[in-house]
Amino acid sequence: MTQTSTETYRLKGRLWIEGSEGTFLGYGRVVLLERIGEHGSISAAARSMEMSYRHAWKLVDSMNQQSNTPVVEKSTGGKGGGGARLTEAGKQAIATFWSAYRDYKAFLAQREKQLELL
Repeated sequence: MTQTSTETYRLKGRLWIEGSEGTFLGYGRVVLLERIGEHGSISAAARSMEMSYRHAWKLVDSMNQQSNTPVVEKSTGGKGGGGARLTEAGKQAIATFWSAYRDYKAFLAQREKQLELL
């Protein structure tokens, strides 16, 4: 007995920018960069994402190592405490990723309309 399906299918995917050493930028890394820009601190950005400071620092360090110019600059603590700030390269990386992400989502939406599954 054959059953007709009214199932609607969606085309999904993930986008990241990869360098010779692996992932350079992806959705989560870009959100982390944005949060560092908002909070001025890697630890505060990590907390806002429910991520450990150690993991956030590893991600930042990986991006900084892979970039020609650091994306985040860290300042050591003193009387007012330390902090972190996005560099121009970091701001450009965020803009570049979101631009590619919008194009990617548009592609998926357009291609999804052409799905023909049995």
